[in-house]
Amino acid sequence: MRDLVITQNITVDGVVEATDDWFTNAGSDPEADEVLAQQRDESDGFLVGRDTFVGMRDYWGPKTDDTTGVTAHLNRVAKYVVSSTITDPRWTNSEVLAGDLRHGVEDIKARSGGDIVCTGSISLCHSLIALGLVDEFRLFVYPFVHGRGRRLFDQAPPTPLALEEAVTFPSGIVMTRYRPQTIRPSAPSTGATTG
Repeated sequence: MRDLVITQNITVDGVVEATDDWFTNAGSDPEADEVLAQQRDESDGFLVGRDTFVGMRDYWGPKTDDTTGVTAHLNRVAKYVVSSTITDPRWTNSEVLAGDLRHGVEDIKARSGGDIVCTGSISLCHSLIALGLVDEFRLFVYPFVHGRGRRLFDQAPPTPLALEEAVTFPSGIVMTRYRPQTIRPSAPSTGATTG
């Protein structure tokens, strides 16, 4: 069973909306970039929503002068785009998930392979979290409080998380890895009292 991993750049107050006042610092910490590249290269699936897919396809797909490794990675991995309107993804190794989201994601998780990464695609992330389909959160937390904007865990159900790893980088970015835990229902009250 493959893990579905949400990887996001995120502010301390949980904003993932990429605005210029904080997101322009992405890519400015070589050590953080090295960890991000290592995680990227260990995955072999990429799950995104339509808008993110089209933007990445049109930007990265035709690039021939990219030295970051992003283009090579994206052209190599299996790409899954959640969309009810795209019929021809026009990008090699791409598959459209047009039906029920839970069924589609469970199907690709059941295939052999490595991690499936979802990044960007805020609305899709909200749906994946709500459906309990996420196996791991990898958050690159930027030392910035935005105060407004779309947050990763808006409307998320209560979910305890187990910290798997935390790494602090020179820029103040902290990479954290969490795995969701099952909430155990409390034992029913017997009505007994102690005196």
